[in-house]
Amino acid sequence: MSEARIHPTAIIDPKAELDSSVEVGAFSIIGPGVKIAAGTRVASHVVIKGPTIIGKDNQIFQYSSLGEVPQDKKFRDEPTLLEIGDGNTIREFCTFNRGTVQDKGTTKIGNHNWIMAYVHIAHDCMVGNHTIFANNSSLAGHVDVHDYAILGGFTLIHQFCQIGSHVITAVGSVVFKDIPPYVTAAGYDAKPHGINSEGLKRRGFSAENILQIKRAYKTLYRNGLTLEEAKQQLTTQQEIAPELKILVDFLNHSTRGIVR
Repeated sequence: MSEARIHPTAIIDPKAELDSSVEVGAFSIIGPGVKIAAGTRVASHVVIKGPTIIGKDNQIFQYSSLGEVPQDKKFRDEPTLLEIGDGNTIREFCTFNRGTVQDKGTTKIGNHNWIMAYVHIAHDCMVGNHTIFANNSSLAGHVDVHDYAILGGFTLIHQFCQIGSHVITAVGSVVFKDIPPYVTAAGYDAKPHGINSEGLKRRGFSAENILQIKRAYKTLYRNGLTLEEAKQQLTTQQEIAPELKILVDFLNHSTRGIVR
């Protein structure tokens, strides 16, 4: 550790492993079993407990709590893990818990995620890459959030749900079922409201790609088909529209059912 980058009031356990380029602000506490890679900046009053692995070039703002024990009555101090990738922004008062041995044993956040203030990510959640979590959005345990998903402010996700790639939720949504890729969802409980067309345009999807996704949405939600019938049609549609593969795969692996 480079003493010039560690504020003198910070408490760093000797069993923590910090790259020499890591910065730690005033009154932050980093416990044993924490590993932080190059370029990550930890602001003041942050608490990080291990086992926790944090990658490169993350920015962690003040008053966040990372790697604390899960809020699960079954937890018996097993050595579970929180893993955070590279290039994430984690704003004020975020709380990320470690995993449990009853599931994956790991809570994992990928790369280049933008996570705003007061976000809670519970035990055994899996968050992909390039997601955005607006203020006060929360994941219960065992939730998977796929790449490029956007959760509106105060969105609440029930345990064991999956949120597909390129999904967007409206402010105050409460989600009890899986949300398929590309879908816009809103309400309590959340219902589908078309596809995330604007987000897809911003990510370089062509007009033809978006048209095929709109057709797939109609197949799934507007044509009066059962889920099994819709899946059969979507499987055929993906032969000429490869962008539908993630939708078909998602539907085939959904365990809670999808928002309707």
